[in-house]
Amino acid sequence: MHDRHDPGPPAEEHDTPAEVDAAFRTLRRVALGHVAVFTGVLAAVPLLTGALAWWSQGRLFGGMSPMFAMTAFGLYAFFFTVCLAAATLSNAVEERMLGGPGRDAPRGDGPPPA
Repeated sequence: MHDRHDPGPPAEEHDTPAEVDAAFRTLRRVALGHVAVFTGVLAAVPLLTGALAWWSQGRLFGGMSPMFAMTAFGLYAFFFTVCLAAATLSNAVEERMLGGPGRDAPRGDGPPPA
């Protein structure tokens, strides 16, 4: 058996500490924004119960109150949407700020960049 040492990508492809720090701060702001939206919607369910009588006493299909329907079904759809939005935005921010392995690869059929 012959072991080969792969030195990895050239040094010019590494992200600088300043770039990584900037990406971290941006992703932290994105995460805190999503946490704020998540907490606000989650806190709205009990607040609506105290503020609006129809929220807990009204009846929808199958005898469910709007609060029950929101808790049983709406919050799961909301959680999925928030998670999907957070993951998509975070990946896009990281890719844009730090790039990836194919960031210098030419696109299309044209000549490579000079």
